[in-house]
Amino acid sequence: METENHTMSAEFHILGLSDDPELQPILFGLFLSMYLVTVLGNLLIILAVSSNSHLHNPMYFFLSNLSFVDICFISTTIPKMLVNIHSQTKDISYIECLSQVYFFNTFGGMDNFLLTLMACDRYVAICHPLNYTVIMNLRLCALLILMFWLIMFCVSLIHVLLMNELNFSRSTEIPHFFCELAQVLKVANSDTHINNVFMYVVTSLLGLIPMTGILMSYSQIASSLLKMSSSVSKYKAFSTCGSHLCVVSLFYGSATIVYFCSSVLHSTHKKMIASLMYTVISPMLNPFIYSLRNKDVKGALGKLFIRVASCPLWSKDFRPKFILNLKAKVYKQTSPGSFCIIKYMPNLHYSKSIYSLSFVYFLQKIF
Repeated sequence: METENHTMSAEFHILGLSDDPELQPILFGLFLSMYLVTVLGNLLIILAVSSNSHLHNPMYFFLSNLSFVDICFISTTIPKMLVNIHSQTKDISYIECLSQVYFFNTFGGMDNFLLTLMACDRYVAICHPLNYTVIMNLRLCALLILMFWLIMFCVSLIHVLLMNELNFSRSTEIPHFFCELAQVLKVANSDTHINNVFMYVVTSLLGLIPMTGILMSYSQIASSLLKMSSSVSKYKAFSTCGSHLCVVSLFYGSATIVYFCSSVLHSTHKKMIASLMYTVISPMLNPFIYSLRNKDVKGALGKLFIRVASCPLWSKDFRPKFILNLKAKVYKQTSPGSFCIIKYMPNLHYSKSIYSLSFVYFLQKIF
């Protein structure tokens, strides 16, 4: 095949997960559902945290940032894959491929750093509770996140600039479901030694250093838990770390298989399945993992649904007439983050709709 400069190559061909025409509608419906669940779940986490002043602390500040990054992370790859499946094409332009590489690396790196910051936050909260508000102040947290954004913007830009110097054949085939950097470098027709060295050095540094921070944080947390005499305190501390450990294991486990065990996984499909774990499955499961056992988040979601359902415009247009003479009076339970108890009080001007009760009942049944 004739080697040409990348500017002459109009497009790449992404082979995708399967060539079977009968599987295409199934794959489209499956990934569309997963994408919508991911976006909706993470968006609800962001709205719940931002709308509840009790959740304006470093732990939930990092969680809302993680949800935002997860939305961007999955939006980098899945929409283009859905378009290709629906249009029955496998084409992606050179500019689109460069954009995917840039944003995928940026948001993937931010996922990595945010998981590390959340581990450090739990370490300070459990091991140094008296100094927690002094050490983990919101200004420091915002500066750390801004610094990591700048680091990932620069690293991803260097990746793209190095990739821009490579030559590709016309209609190059990429054995993946998106433009993953390592796979793109493998199909280049020019020397990729510098690209590979930079990729492995950066991946090692941005992977091993945060992972070391997470391991050190949890080793100190485990040491502190062993010194606690109260089983209630141990359970409470462990419950705040359990969800984070699940997400860390899922993210780092699949990423390690893809980037450090490539020689073991000779099958392209096995590599793509491993990539799905941290590109699709992890962002989709994060809202459920962090909220199912978190009373504060569940309480914030319940209040958010009540506020939306009791909106005057919603109520005026859709409420049944017999509800218009009722007033919903909200009582907060004494436990933090618990659901609200709604009691109807007649003959008051504004009323909460029956849909508010339905949302709360629905959440209570699920969680």
